[in-house]
Amino acid sequence: MTRDDQRYDHSRVEARWQEVWEETGIHRAAVDWDRPKHYALTMLPYPSGDLHIGHWYAMTPSDARARYMRMKGYNVLFPMGFDAFGLPAETAAVQANIHPWIWTYANIERMRRQLRSMGTMIDWEREAVSCTPEYYRWTEWFFARLYEAGLAYRGKALVNWSPTLQTVLANEQVIDGKDERTGQPVVQRMMEQWFFRITEYAEELLEFGVLDWPEPVKAMQTNWIGRSVGARVRFPVEGADPIEVFTTRPDTLHGATFMVLAPEHPLVDVLTTPDLREAVEAYRAGAVSRSELQRTDLTRDKHGVFTGGYATNPVTGGDIPVWIADYVLMSYGTGAIMAVPGEDTRDWEFAARYGLPVVRTVQPPDDFEGDAYEGDGPSINSDFLDGLHIAEAKVAVIEWLEARGLGEGAIQYRLRDWLISRQRYWGSPIPVVYRQDGTAELVPDTALPVELPEDVEFMPTGRSPLVSHEPFLRTVDSEGGPATRETDTMDTFMCSSWYQLRYLSPGYDVAPFDPEEAAYWLPVDTYTGGAEHAVMHLMYTRFFTKALRDMGCFEDTATAMRARGRDPAGMFDEPMLMLRNQGQVLGEERRGDRVLVTGRWEEDRLVAGSVLVVTDPEAPMEPADGDRLVGEIVGRTERVLVVQPPDGSDPVTVEIAEAATIDVPSIPGTNTVNQLRHRLDVQRMSKSRGNVVNPDDLVERFGADTVRTYMMFAFEWEKGGPWDSRGMKGAQRFIVDVWRLGRAGYRAGTVDDSATAGLRRRAHQAIIKVGQDLESFSWNTAVAELMKLRNSLNDALAARNVTEEVWTETLSTLVLLLAPIAPHVTEEVWSRLGNTTSIHLQPWPEADMEAAADETVTMVVQVNGRVRARIEVPVGISEGAALDLALGHHNVARHVGESEVRRVIDRRPRLLNIVV
Repeated sequence: MTRDDQRYDHSRVEARWQEVWEETGIHRAAVDWDRPKHYALTMLPYPSGDLHIGHWYAMTPSDARARYMRMKGYNVLFPMGFDAFGLPAETAAVQANIHPWIWTYANIERMRRQLRSMGTMIDWEREAVSCTPEYYRWTEWFFARLYEAGLAYRGKALVNWSPTLQTVLANEQVIDGKDERTGQPVVQRMMEQWFFRITEYAEELLEFGVLDWPEPVKAMQTNWIGRSVGARVRFPVEGADPIEVFTTRPDTLHGATFMVLAPEHPLVDVLTTPDLREAVEAYRAGAVSRSELQRTDLTRDKHGVFTGGYATNPVTGGDIPVWIADYVLMSYGTGAIMAVPGEDTRDWEFAARYGLPVVRTVQPPDDFEGDAYEGDGPSINSDFLDGLHIAEAKVAVIEWLEARGLGEGAIQYRLRDWLISRQRYWGSPIPVVYRQDGTAELVPDTALPVELPEDVEFMPTGRSPLVSHEPFLRTVDSEGGPATRETDTMDTFMCSSWYQLRYLSPGYDVAPFDPEEAAYWLPVDTYTGGAEHAVMHLMYTRFFTKALRDMGCFEDTATAMRARGRDPAGMFDEPMLMLRNQGQVLGEERRGDRVLVTGRWEEDRLVAGSVLVVTDPEAPMEPADGDRLVGEIVGRTERVLVVQPPDGSDPVTVEIAEAATIDVPSIPGTNTVNQLRHRLDVQRMSKSRGNVVNPDDLVERFGADTVRTYMMFAFEWEKGGPWDSRGMKGAQRFIVDVWRLGRAGYRAGTVDDSATAGLRRRAHQAIIKVGQDLESFSWNTAVAELMKLRNSLNDALAARNVTEEVWTETLSTLVLLLAPIAPHVTEEVWSRLGNTTSIHLQPWPEADMEAAADETVTMVVQVNGRVRARIEVPVGISEGAALDLALGHHNVARHVGESEVRRVIDRRPRLLNIVV
């Protein structure tokens, strides 16, 4: 045997088995009604160009879980695709003069290769790519069905408009009034947009009965929907429509001393008097520049302007002034509020700022010393409500309003209809044309898809080229008359709301999905991905599934289910039954280089002529001296360093001159500024911070199995944590040990029956523990258990004191349990053990509970509830024997002394509590 034969060559082993799996089609999932199904899905990636370590952290444990379920006897579908529409591709088209098609498909090809390098069990024959006409034909088809059902409509809305990107942004994409991608200002603009009526499903979306989802995700969706119970109340306005408000506190109506409208409210123009119009218009102009999140910031001072107009309080009959303020939003509720400063802190602050009256309607406690009182108490200053507490007063005032036609009880949701219009090119077209009279009509199904033209010119402004592309724009309506196409495209969340259906039959061209496939595979059993999608993607896909159910899109599937004896009841209520979220891998902490910089001072910065990295940890670090500086590089941007002196004084900016010499002794050859390392703190990975971990490099150096094992061992999956490159070595040793054990050629020496039983016990205990951990996504403890079993095998190999039968059984158990986590090395060892069928097609080992049972356990002995001893005892020890052992222990005997034993709390063999 040569030295090379003794070294584990991960590149050769992994490439070989990936090729075998591809040739044999081991990962191909097909409908098999004789086997139970398991549809495992992980969130599809956006083709940004490269898989980062976060993708690995999300996908490899998801793959391991799918592999485990296959070994448990399930017919497993584990597909993959690409959420390929989106703004980055269009931005690349503008900035790099490359067509989004070219940019996107080049990235997809690269990411496919990277996904394959993971060794996943992805069924690539089911791949779906959302930017292909074959896919978005059906995205458009779904839009048409929603439109016909009254769930898609066109309306006006105040939106976040990015002048830089020339498109509408979601609230989550606006940070401090600026676009999160470009950092440029975002303004509020009223625009006609396309919406989906997700609010029609608000109540059903609050029901999570069948879902095994994390509680935080359900809580986020519940809060996002924001169900409020109260009343709609109409405040009459002379010569105009009444102002309608929704309030959760109708019992405080007698204390409504003024009203506040959103600056965009249509009644502002009617109510504003000529003498105040200039001030009102100036305020409205300023509100346009503030984002919705800025406007509703609770910590921000509340400002407004009086319109000069009045409304009538419906319960008091008195006139109250109407103001405008930007903390009231036209897009939430009715765009108007009644202000009750006596019972609302925000209203109190506004009233105090502008000298508006305050009328308390709830009696505060005698010791109350605050301003607005928001607690319960008897009603005061409220006419027919006086003396009633809040709950009673609400009922009474709603009855009073309803009897007079001035209001009614109502439920309101914070959730708004889903705005799907995007003013960009790279998205699914909206299949609508506008006739000459301006009315909209659907493109007929037979003409779908409306395809994106490829011969478009991208403008530096970022404006969608569809708005000026005449061949796309000009078309005909259903009667043959001239018409104009809709140039907005759909929100990419539309594409990802139904991709789990397209995976079922990506080549099917009769419908969005094959009902025969859907009848077997739906719904998704396990879904994995980031919790950051809780209130967007995960909410939208739930709505989408329910809407398809109600529109009859699953009728053929239900028929196919019944034909196979499967009850379709409830099968189309939710898209994914189980959801599990991974945490986030953060950047690794790293010390910056210690450097000696020489140069010349120019004002507050040092222009460096030379930079020497000091590699000797014992070298003294003197403070700055003249034109010299020593310290740690704590930051670097191109040729500018930030150096922290060792004495704790303020960091110094160092600008490295073009002709400067860089000396990094640890790196041979001519050194450059890019080889200087700056400090990295534990924080989110990003290219700009220089702390991104490239998984391709890790796979080349350590192998996919090692990377997979490290990712699952180093962190609690749902929490994540900082990357630690040192941990990779431990995972690598484990993988190499497994390979080495598989080649050991074990021959027994002097057999020890106790050692043999002990090794078998460890194997069957591992079967139980690892199975429990994989069920609960506890990857780190599963790997830890397998490492313990590896240690037991190493000990047995060194002693050669167990039978060859038990050695082989335990080694087989180790690789079977490890197979979902490290698929390549386990396949290699399994093959070397003489097996001809893939390890990944083997059943999960069954634990022998008798073999797994401990012969001895540690019994905790307490005296009056305090631990006084721990004693190893046989599992089946009797009460008398246990008490004798306990009382015979010196520390127990000392604490019992001459006292009488009153009783013994017997929890053998784990616990004995002696009460004296």
